[in-house]
Amino acid sequence: MDRRQFLRSIGASAVAATTVSVAGSRPVTAHPGPFEPLGRIDIDGAKEAVVSADGQTVFVAATSGYAVVDISAPDRPELLAERRDPLSDREDGPFRGIYDVKLDGDTLLVVGPANPIPGAPAGVLVVDVSDPATPEEIAFHETEFPIHNCFAADGRAYLTANDGDRNPLVVLDTDTGDELGRWSVVSADDRWADVPASVRSVHDVWVREGVAHVALWDAGTWLVDLSDPASPSVLGSVSPGDPEELSGLGARDRHREGRTPPGNHHYVATDDSGDLLGVGIESWAVEVERDDGTTDLVGGPSGVELWDVSDPANPTILSTIEPPTSPDPTVGGVWTTAHNFDFRDDRLYTSWYRGGVKRHDVSDPTDPVELAWWRDPERASFWTARYAYPFADEGVFVASSWGVGDASPALYTFPDHAGDQRDPPTLGPETTTESLVNTPTPTANETTAPEPGDESSESTSTTDAPGFGLGVGAAALGVAGWLARRHRRRD
Repeated sequence: MDRRQFLRSIGASAVAATTVSVAGSRPVTAHPGPFEPLGRIDIDGAKEAVVSADGQTVFVAATSGYAVVDISAPDRPELLAERRDPLSDREDGPFRGIYDVKLDGDTLLVVGPANPIPGAPAGVLVVDVSDPATPEEIAFHETEFPIHNCFAADGRAYLTANDGDRNPLVVLDTDTGDELGRWSVVSADDRWADVPASVRSVHDVWVREGVAHVALWDAGTWLVDLSDPASPSVLGSVSPGDPEELSGLGARDRHREGRTPPGNHHYVATDDSGDLLGVGIESWAVEVERDDGTTDLVGGPSGVELWDVSDPANPTILSTIEPPTSPDPTVGGVWTTAHNFDFRDDRLYTSWYRGGVKRHDVSDPTDPVELAWWRDPERASFWTARYAYPFADEGVFVASSWGVGDASPALYTFPDHAGDQRDPPTLGPETTTESLVNTPTPTANETTAPEPGDESSESTSTTDAPGFGLGVGAAALGVAGWLARRHRRRD
């Protein structure tokens, strides 16, 4: 039975049952010997990383630019090219706040800023990387919105366009920069127009065979047919939330809702078949003060849900991979919530910030099996994990870290086998997240820890949307004001 048949049979069984049992992952007997990185290379400002088709070259978003790394010798990763402060010759340059890159054949899309930056350009930098050692910047398609994340496929750029209003997904022609179409959850159901834009931020997108899987935070994940971008149609949705419940949120409740589970659909990707969807949920705990003077933590870190979407109109949850435990799961504490991930064959590669990186067998997605876990919470906070290529008798995957404290951001290479880390560091008491709940009493007085400072000092939005990097919500210029200033400058 192939993956498609397996998922359909599982989905049919689950629908027939009265309730669906959702299992977490379990560890498996490890590969002999310690599991540890093969190599590491410092990259200042490292964020997202993507891998070439042959698996031997990694392209890294680096906040103030981008970098190209050769991993053909995985124990000795080598910097091939580094481009800092692109578009410096523009009056409003350089291009900054670069958190995401995506690859479409020999074309690299470099997008930003992830969060609004007053006076800085926003858009898509198109780079020819047919020779990775000498990337050639061939076009810049300017946009009227910041771009936190994107996807690249078939000559199209799929852009997250958080404009503080409809928050659409925008599709551009990569060659010309022409807009081909856009889709917003507000278009699908106008009740979402009454929901605060920060609670339904369009955070990320994954496209397979013309179907966009759009992560919309507390509006869930939507599957949209964009084979004709000018005429999008909704195929289905995963945990879409209730717009009527969300529309009446005050500032305090909105803050809690945007940071604590359920909801917070942050990252999505499918396996090779397109029938298995992973939904990464990014959340934290919020401290709530009770009337008696005591405090409770509400929420906590979240994991990766695995869904059968072989019938997009009737998605079925299969299992949840739980996050590592955190000693302090607040926004100002130790982050161990899910971040970006990658499927390859029957394996899932995940990143968990300071909770490290993991590798799972998902050949039976109802029962994912943990094969390896590595963490170094004092030095590494992982942004993504990606399969690279088969090497020698096994293979290689990579993971980018944006660093911790004085520890440098870096790109790591790992062996693609099962194993145990030697003397792994502890992350916190095993019971920390088990006591957390998401239902504070109506009379509770919520207090919030200050947002940590952005290491790049570039985040300037007052849209209190989480998931957009440290410092969002702390500065004085909102998305609407930023857009208005750009319009006036153009006029």
